[in-house]
Amino acid sequence: MIRFALRGMLGRKLRTALTAIGIVLGVALVSGTYVLTDSISSAFDSIFTENYKNTDAAITGKSPFELSQEEAAGGVAPPFDQSLLPKVQALPEVEVADGSVFGEAQLIGRDGKAVVFGGAPNLAFSVNPDRPEFNTLALVGGAWPAAGEVVIDTQTASKKGFQAGDTIGVQARGPIQQMRISGLVEFGQVSSIGGATLAGFDLPTGQRLMGKAGKLDQILVAKKDGVSEQQLLTAIQQTLPDGTQVRSADEQATADAEGTSGFLDFFRTFLLVFAGIALFVGSFVIANSLSITIAQRTREFATLRTLGASRRQVLGTVVLEALVTGLVAAVAGLFLGLGVATGLFRIFDAVGLTLPNNGLVFRTRTIVVGLLVGVLVTLVASLRPAWRATRVPPIAAVREGATLAPSRFHRFRPIGAALLAIAGVALVLTGLFADGLSTTTVLSSLGLGVLLIFIGIALFSSRLVRPLAVLSDPVARWSVVVLTVLVWPLFSLPYWLLRRGLWGPGPAGRRTAGFVLGAVLNPVLLLIVALMALRRRFSSWEPEWPAEFPGVLADRPATQIGGQNSRRDPHRTASTAAALMIGLALVTLVATLGAGIIKPFEDAVDRIFNGDYAVTAQNNFSPMPPAVAAAVAAVPGVDAISSVRGGQAQAFGETIFMTAVDTQAPAVLTFDWKDGSQAVLGELGSDGAVVDDAYAEKHNLQIGSTFPLHTVGGQTLTATVRGIFTPPPGGSPFGNVTISSAAFDATNPQPQNLYTFVSLQGGVTAANTAALDAALASFPNAKAQTREQFKDAQSDSIKSLLNVLYVLLALSVLVSLFGIVNTLVLTVFERTRELGMLRAIGLTRRQVKRMIRQESVMTALIGAVIGIILGLGLASLLAARLDEVSFTVPGGQVVIFAVVSVVVGIFAAIWPARRAAKLNPLEALQYE
Repeated sequence: MIRFALRGMLGRKLRTALTAIGIVLGVALVSGTYVLTDSISSAFDSIFTENYKNTDAAITGKSPFELSQEEAAGGVAPPFDQSLLPKVQALPEVEVADGSVFGEAQLIGRDGKAVVFGGAPNLAFSVNPDRPEFNTLALVGGAWPAAGEVVIDTQTASKKGFQAGDTIGVQARGPIQQMRISGLVEFGQVSSIGGATLAGFDLPTGQRLMGKAGKLDQILVAKKDGVSEQQLLTAIQQTLPDGTQVRSADEQATADAEGTSGFLDFFRTFLLVFAGIALFVGSFVIANSLSITIAQRTREFATLRTLGASRRQVLGTVVLEALVTGLVAAVAGLFLGLGVATGLFRIFDAVGLTLPNNGLVFRTRTIVVGLLVGVLVTLVASLRPAWRATRVPPIAAVREGATLAPSRFHRFRPIGAALLAIAGVALVLTGLFADGLSTTTVLSSLGLGVLLIFIGIALFSSRLVRPLAVLSDPVARWSVVVLTVLVWPLFSLPYWLLRRGLWGPGPAGRRTAGFVLGAVLNPVLLLIVALMALRRRFSSWEPEWPAEFPGVLADRPATQIGGQNSRRDPHRTASTAAALMIGLALVTLVATLGAGIIKPFEDAVDRIFNGDYAVTAQNNFSPMPPAVAAAVAAVPGVDAISSVRGGQAQAFGETIFMTAVDTQAPAVLTFDWKDGSQAVLGELGSDGAVVDDAYAEKHNLQIGSTFPLHTVGGQTLTATVRGIFTPPPGGSPFGNVTISSAAFDATNPQPQNLYTFVSLQGGVTAANTAALDAALASFPNAKAQTREQFKDAQSDSIKSLLNVLYVLLALSVLVSLFGIVNTLVLTVFERTRELGMLRAIGLTRRQVKRMIRQESVMTALIGAVIGIILGLGLASLLAARLDEVSFTVPGGQVVIFAVVSVVVGIFAAIWPARRAAKLNPLEALQYE
């Protein structure tokens, strides 16, 4: 039986390959995800290892509480006094020690704009060439920096046209400064550090630029020979003042990597979810393909049963075929994953997330997981078709056109499908609305619930095929008409012009004429088709189409047969459409949530911000030094200006995001007060605080309540609640606790602004905009925006994320496309004699193609209708639970998704239609 199964697969190479495509693509994304994240992790590990080469111990500042790596500001331990360095150097266990500072500094290009590559950080640090053992940089050209000089990385120099000896602008915590480039450097042995820019200074210059005069961020220490690591750490520990800590080099590298590790874990899980979606869709493709193949092999299995094969042997044959298919597909997917990883690097680079790369890493874990996932998914998907194969009776071997009788449980399928969908909805509702559940429980409940909903709807959708097919039949016909008329000239006209020498290399006028003809011809042809359709609608006139014109209205019988074919086997059509349904449901869900996030956000900006301009960083999210706001405040005509500072603090035993506002906040910011008033914002003083209502309820806070607030500077404030506000549904820039800027600056060594809001006399005018731009000329990393520009810029990050999600979900749509192709190809095999008979009674090849295309488009439309409705339903449930999301139907995108489904149907039909049209009628009539 093993030999029989393998020979059968070799005899059906095309069908086997088409069946395996879904698993190939799913495993490719799993493999690509692991290769991508392992490569990034390896690059970061190399970076952190290089940072502490030849180092035995590292001394850093220490926050009084554990800082969260998730917050945008305030996540860095405070610097410490430089006087600690000579004390460490004097220890008998220490061979050599060196101190440094680090932070962020913008390099300014020749165009006056900040140099930014894909949103990556702009790293600044001090360099000491006298301590080469601690230096992670390699000098490529020029010299190390002296006072007032800078070294920059070769990537920035190459892309922006700088070389050693040139002058470049540098902006850190103050205005831009012009500095001489003393040399060009590269970072250690890492081939790429992503889009990060590097700026190195001597220690005094770095301290001045980063506002850390007399301070250090780190001391690196090398021990003497014969001294153990523990002896060194113990000796250093005894000399450390409060607010500092010492770790071994390995421990410090691990601590530095914690934030990166957390990000990579989330990133890996995020991508694996989409790989799972692709595999889930692929499982439908495999199950459907095997079901069709088994139906076509009824007589073959019956003959085996007649010759003595047991049901177990038939089951084993089908399972073995699935096992081999899954194994081969998984191996192909593993290696395709290398290309996927490379593509993902480029995609994230394009959307502003340039990641470090030190070469692709292909680990054993990737191979094992990829093979297991591919084989297991294929086997699970094959179980039901394999079980059906065992029910083929021996008598079917002598019957013409024998089919499998439905099982005794078939009548319970609609009830079972409905129960699965109901159970899925119940799990989703539990995950969304039940209180007290852990994050893991919530995510598990949501994931399992959505999975059950998809399976239940897919099984039940066979009941919806017939009514939906009736509705989609004319839609499919006219969709094909419109798309054919629109697409045909775009392909044929350039070819026609090229053949006649009127297009291509040559005068610009000829090329322009070709494009103009194309732009005119499309609308004209569309108008002709529309007029003919209207005339046919209201009269019995039948147009005579020229044979060479690519029309699709002339052969109604062919399209009618295609529509009837889609209704012939509702279960097959539903199963084929289910793959596309899942992809489009998720795409619709993402689009609806995106629209539901952007709209409340814009409303929140309108409710909170009542000024004229907002000043932010160029990338819209990086913190800015207070000097930026000071420069804006000096602009003539400023009525009010207020900045929102951000950082971290600890209260009630947990780390929170804390913000601060100044005394002018009431003039440009409006809160929805539950208790308190606008005046409170300007009267917080040294101990006042306002909190959001959820935080107040959680900790039973009321007006007049006091609580300790621990800051990163080591001080403890006794905060008194002066007001309680309700954040708008779209979110706000304010943390759980907001204090005054004066109190914030007194307890935070490096205060930074998240946003600065401004009101000017006359409001938004060209003159005011020019005045703000002039004031910010010394701060190229800052920009002034009107309210509308601010909303658009802030929502761009959401739109970029949505684009990434669309690209990842497109893989599941691609899998579903191959599923439709596979079904149509297998159907062509199954209906070979039928097609031969149709050809024999006069159906032309063109009509055969239209018949297959109609069936394909109708299948795609059925999947689209169910998927879009399901996606909107899931989005409505999430919007009902999340205050930050409103249920907003993205009408334009929904229409685009429907059009995409038609395009998918048309493309899926190209190859099967050509294959069906090429059948020889005489040979087809004799096909067994």
